[in-house]
Amino acid sequence: MRPSGRSPDEMRAISIETHFTKHAEGSCLIGFGDTRVLVTASVEDRIPPWLRGKGEGWVTAEYSMLPRATHTRSQREAAKGKQSGRTQEIQRLIGRSLRSVVDMKKLGENQITVDCDVLQADGGTRTAAISGAWVALRLAVNGLLASGAIKEDPITGRVAAVSCGIFKGTPVLDLDYIEDSDADADANFVLIEGGQIAEVQATAEGATYDEEGLLRLLRLARMGTDRIFAAQAEAVK
Repeated sequence: MRPSGRSPDEMRAISIETHFTKHAEGSCLIGFGDTRVLVTASVEDRIPPWLRGKGEGWVTAEYSMLPRATHTRSQREAAKGKQSGRTQEIQRLIGRSLRSVVDMKKLGENQITVDCDVLQADGGTRTAAISGAWVALRLAVNGLLASGAIKEDPITGRVAAVSCGIFKGTPVLDLDYIEDSDADADANFVLIEGGQIAEVQATAEGATYDEEGLLRLLRLARMGTDRIFAAQAEAVK
């Protein structure tokens, strides 16, 4: 039995509240269980220097965790004067995940910056951020299409992410903090609707595992992302 009482293939409750902020072109508050991430997408008519004159756009992301998102207060990274390696790694992951489903030529010379701020952390903050980032991006692009700023939809599909792990010898879906901190192995899967894999981060921590163990985690991840895709579709319909 998992600490939460969930079955091995059971996700935590998924919640997505769109248009959560007033000023951003796209925004949502996404929840995976007790994990809550505020996501905003901002459209800017500027692009990185290396793209100027190419008729292409860019999608990038930033990530942060509020000081009291966890059990104890952490110092703001701005006060330290630099981002942690973890923060940089996660925001690059979010950016890569979003760009895997965007045609930059159709986006035109626009940049969309997606900000993911963790309000409350209980495991799976990066996977919730990626899944919510797609929703905010979708809403922002809808606005560009409605205004006539772009003519064709640059988003080629849905992308979502979920964590899986081996907890006390059993492959489980969507780890919360208690499981994540005591898992034999954990993995984050970024999947595109239709079956494509955008990225996999998998680590053996307490014990190694074999190929079949990895495939079991992938099968669980496909089940989980199917549920997230359905929640995303409902949120933006």
